[in-house]
Amino acid sequence: MTVAHTVPDTEASGLLRLLPASWRPYALLARFDRPIGWWLLYWPGAWAIALAGGLPARWPMLFWFLLGSIAMRGAGCVYNDIVDRDIDAQVARTASRPIASGAVSLKAAWIWLVSLCLIGLVVLLQLRWQAQLVALGSLALVAAYPFMKRITGFPQAWLGLVFTWSAPVAWVEMTGGMNAAGLLLYAGAFFWCIGYDTIYALQDREDDALVGIGSSALTMGKHVKAGVGLCFALSLLLWSVAFWRVQPVWLAPLALLPLALHFLWQVGTLREDGADPLVKFRSNRFAGLLLFLACLVVGSA
Repeated sequence: MTVAHTVPDTEASGLLRLLPASWRPYALLARFDRPIGWWLLYWPGAWAIALAGGLPARWPMLFWFLLGSIAMRGAGCVYNDIVDRDIDAQVARTASRPIASGAVSLKAAWIWLVSLCLIGLVVLLQLRWQAQLVALGSLALVAAYPFMKRITGFPQAWLGLVFTWSAPVAWVEMTGGMNAAGLLLYAGAFFWCIGYDTIYALQDREDDALVGIGSSALTMGKHVKAGVGLCFALSLLLWSVAFWRVQPVWLAPLALLPLALHFLWQVGTLREDGADPLVKFRSNRFAGLLLFLACLVVGSA
């Protein structure tokens, strides 16, 4: 079985083929072949570092947050697949995942999970103690996330809390505490995450309905584009106020204009079937870069 067949939306099948065959299922289990996940986890932390004025003086934190994002996104995927192994086996797009398919045993998956968490621990030790406490506060949210799709029709809201947690961690690391600007940055990231993950969930609507699990794509029904548009609009509003809190001049929110145009493109051209949801979902890596540049301009002014 080739890597491309193992993971239909892989971005790095050639790179994975360079690994020894026995290592590939573990790389797939941690989604190392799909960097979009750790980019989306990473960007909120990078935004906070830039907007809080941490650059260029504390540029090494960009590296540590990137390493932590790769490791902990991998750990989260392993944990999610451990919990969801029975559901994954019933869904066409996820049936070939390493645990569901039997390529990785449950015991080996737990060992791999602990190993990735140890890398995360190394990153944690680079932070001041206040930021360490904030980071550890995410553990309960992360542990509960895989169960949300079983009990709610809007698990993307829970993911919004979890997947953007690097923003408050980085903000506290840069400033020693939390303030309104940091909270607004996190709140905007929350709605951004709901928006892009709703787009991603469009791929699974039929399977999710058959299996009986919830998703915002199912809950929104025929109003997905409007719902995603509302989430992105709320993000821009909250980020605009965050920018104003950092630099109270009318030009500060204008730094978000390129991102606003990108969001308009995403929503305006979104097709709810075929390959387009995955294309639009992946484009949020670029959206994250646009917001990082805006935070850098405002935070350095």
